[in-house]
Amino acid sequence: MSEVSLFLVPTPIGNLEDITLRALRVLSEVDVILAEDTRTSGKLLKHHNITKPLQSYHIFNEHKTVEQLIGRMEAGEKFALISDAGTPSISDPGFLLVRELLKAGLEVNCLPGATAFVPALVNSGLPSDRFVFEGFLPHKKGRQTRLLKLAEEERTIILYESPHRLIKCLEQLKEHLGDRKASVSREISKMFEETVRGSLSELIAHFTAKGVKGEFVVLVEGKT
Repeated sequence: MSEVSLFLVPTPIGNLEDITLRALRVLSEVDVILAEDTRTSGKLLKHHNITKPLQSYHIFNEHKTVEQLIGRMEAGEKFALISDAGTPSISDPGFLLVRELLKAGLEVNCLPGATAFVPALVNSGLPSDRFVFEGFLPHKKGRQTRLLKLAEEERTIILYESPHRLIKCLEQLKEHLGDRKASVSREISKMFEETVRGSLSELIAHFTAKGVKGEFVVLVEGKT
């Protein structure tokens, strides 16, 4: 293996086949795999017959563990970081560890792979040449300010949203941005994958009538 100390390895966002051959090789060669939820990741590794030590690394313990991890990497151990689904550091833990490793002069390598917002964007029918990824909007403090700024954004806007906040999010987007074209993708790469396109009003009506289940990517056209 190279002198890389940490590999960021994207994992499937739904279908277990959505993982690269390179990712499987790296996971089988590192000394330790850092996982957001060891139970979830354990199922993936078992599916691909990978037996490596798993260590918990998530938003609640990352500040406490970074210094120790850097010490182990400086001593020569090779690590892989995975999240429950998708690419680490994209609305998941990872940024802090990468930043501190680079400060310490250690090498980091991120493999290409699954990220939920990319297929949602390409599948939306909205302009994909220029876009802005906002992740999850603030739940309370700062939410109004962020929405007001997004109202002036000319690029396609990409958001992540949870099921119990989806309709409220769509209503607030309509209130602040107007009744723009939009798209909502849910359960990407899973059995009940769905993409619904239309105006924000139409999407609100659709999900109010149908009910809301799954994980969502919301896209809204930019200001024209």
